[in-house]
Amino acid sequence: MYPNLVPLTLFCIAAAFTPGPNNILGSYSGFNFGIKKSLPLILGVTFGYTTLITLSAVGLNLVFNAYPILKTIIKILGSLFLIYLAYKISFQNKVEENKIKNPVKFYEIFIFQFINPKGVFAAITSISLFVELGTNYLFHSLVVIMVSFCCAIVSITSWCLLGKFLRRFSENKKFIQTFNYTMSFSLIVCVILIYLKI
Repeated sequence: MYPNLVPLTLFCIAAAFTPGPNNILGSYSGFNFGIKKSLPLILGVTFGYTTLITLSAVGLNLVFNAYPILKTIIKILGSLFLIYLAYKISFQNKVEENKIKNPVKFYEIFIFQFINPKGVFAAITSISLFVELGTNYLFHSLVVIMVSFCCAIVSITSWCLLGKFLRRFSENKKFIQTFNYTMSFSLIVCVILIYLKI
């Protein structure tokens, strides 16, 4: 029996459900494109983050401790990608509605998990806190990976559903444009908070 299941679950819920780049993109995608067209994003986040957790269990956290400069590189690359996505989301408002396409593809959001500062630090923290070295290392790692997977898929799906739900209340172009600008601005705020370490 895994002894830290409750605190692990609470940690994973907090890490997965609190606002961050993935959730903002999920809400934006659900709002603009619906759940079906948001599946690449949902799968990209879920499997990308699960892969990140798995690599962390294999020893990625040791690499980060040995080479702290990698954290800075990830922070910079992740920030640039978020700014790029914020631009694309804002730019969508100026495109005719029948030409609007989801700006996020599966492989992009999958790869983004490895440069998403919030996700990387959550993965390293969960392995560091909830996996004990020794004979139980593999079992503990599998528990953390499974709980993280469940929280990731439920969280990103919930945020997509929230966006879809909000869309039902307004087909007004002005509202849609304002929503997209708000999501774009929220991504920029995420970048600022990353550097302020709030």
